[in-house]
Amino acid sequence: MVVVCLRGGGRSGKGTAAGGRVVRSGCVGAGDRALAARTCGTSKLGPERPSPPVGYGDVMPELQRLDAHHAPTLLRFERENRAFFARSVPDRGDDYFTGFAQRHAELLAEQAAGLHHFHVLVDDDGAVLGRFNLVDVADGGAELGFRVAERATGRGIATDGVRRVCALARDGYGLRRLVARAALDNAGSLAVLRRTGFTPVGEVVLAGQPGLRHVRDLTADA
Repeated sequence: MVVVCLRGGGRSGKGTAAGGRVVRSGCVGAGDRALAARTCGTSKLGPERPSPPVGYGDVMPELQRLDAHHAPTLLRFERENRAFFARSVPDRGDDYFTGFAQRHAELLAEQAAGLHHFHVLVDDDGAVLGRFNLVDVADGGAELGFRVAERATGRGIATDGVRRVCALARDGYGLRRLVARAALDNAGSLAVLRRTGFTPVGEVVLAGQPGLRHVRDLTADA
């Protein structure tokens, strides 16, 4: 799944969009540049872990805050899933990959400044399964964007990741409200948003395609 919430060179594979790009079923968008060029980090985050998603046995993927050491595995994730993501959102182009190291450093600097919160979901061998980002943090709110590897689709990874990052947004970052956008033909991302408590509040245009803007009130979970 990809939601269109990407910055600095692209958005998640399928899902929702943020910044005017279409996402279909692996990513939810957050901000014009956030998901695409941004990544997520490395510290153990969130509340007590729920049961592992289907297909992962007793091993629970770990949500980590984006960090410098994630660069190699994140680049591998983007390269391996490039064609998959391009089926539903505009390709990031070769420059994204050749300039990845610099972009990664820039994202970490913006995260350190409190502008965004980037996260990666990693399995027990350290491979990245997905990206879950909160971008354009301001006034107690942020935009959610996510994208999930092709091999991880259909296992509840996207839904689990969104739920966990929503809890982290509330309990770890003190946010009160999240927004997300998804294209109407992105059934996967729309379903994830519904299952995780987001409510459609209006129509939007994403990369020339009709979509829906969603909102989640995090204070309702307190």
